[in-house]
Amino acid sequence: MNILLVGAGGMGATHFHNYAHIPGACVQALVGVSEADRRAAAQWQVPLYPTITRAVERERVDLADLCVPTFLHEPLALEAFRCGLHVITEKPCALKAESGKNMFSAARAAGRQLYVAQVVQFTRETEVLREVMRSERYGKPLDGVFQRLSARPAWSQGAWLLDRRKSGLLPFDLHIHDLDLMVSLFGVPETMHVSPCAENDGLRDHLRVEYAWKSGVTACGEAAWYNACIPFTACWRMYFERGMLVYDGKTVTGYGADGQITAFDTQDPIQIAGGVNLPANGWFFRELSHFLTCAEKNEPSPLVPESQVLAVLSTLEKLPA
Repeated sequence: MNILLVGAGGMGATHFHNYAHIPGACVQALVGVSEADRRAAAQWQVPLYPTITRAVERERVDLADLCVPTFLHEPLALEAFRCGLHVITEKPCALKAESGKNMFSAARAAGRQLYVAQVVQFTRETEVLREVMRSERYGKPLDGVFQRLSARPAWSQGAWLLDRRKSGLLPFDLHIHDLDLMVSLFGVPETMHVSPCAENDGLRDHLRVEYAWKSGVTACGEAAWYNACIPFTACWRMYFERGMLVYDGKTVTGYGADGQITAFDTQDPIQIAGGVNLPANGWFFRELSHFLTCAEKNEPSPLVPESQVLAVLSTLEKLPA
């Protein structure tokens, strides 16, 4: 499948390097206008175009992969659909559920697919959590805590991540990962309660939300962009009827009520270095491989379906930014 990569920043570079390992995937061209885009195109030895439309006029491509700031996703996706392309877009696909609906509607009208890159769905620890829930190894889930903490992302080009109109701030950039995982596991939450968090230098940099579902499951999601030089942290724990499952950011351990402790295998067999501040892993390889397989069949993704994407956006819109 021939890919038109839009944007050559950290995530664009990550996608480019992963496509090089996917059989049948070929980055045919790059879209961008910055000096960094020009350098990347020269380094990767692909032609550079200023717009998707111009690239499609010159190149034979099947899919546009949008690795650009969030506020650009909707207009670029609509342009790609008008050009007859499938679209992969980094998360979130939009900052409003209505915009997300517009993008999926445009995909249907064009007879193409929209894939939203919620990469946490493709990690080894998520695979373990899904399997433990499916098998009911520890019984039914009761309560969870999901935590995602980072230093302030002042590294983003032009500090766009710190602009509410461009990124949606903390809920849409960071908390979205854990909320997407929760919705995929438990469905749309019935209620939510947001703990008040003070602003710090004009930025609400800490968020804590308690969710509850009709099934009786409860969960707390915590996210932060601390004004501190802390390392990135992503971890969770799930409490079940007969045990617990704990992900400490590196390993997943099960603690059964019967006294048995199980170290689950989360060693990633795929180790691909990317262009973002993450260790080498197979997350993006599995994610992009999955989307390309779906695109070849012109089918939606069963792992990141439209209903899930829109439910997450609708919930995030209700949170303070």
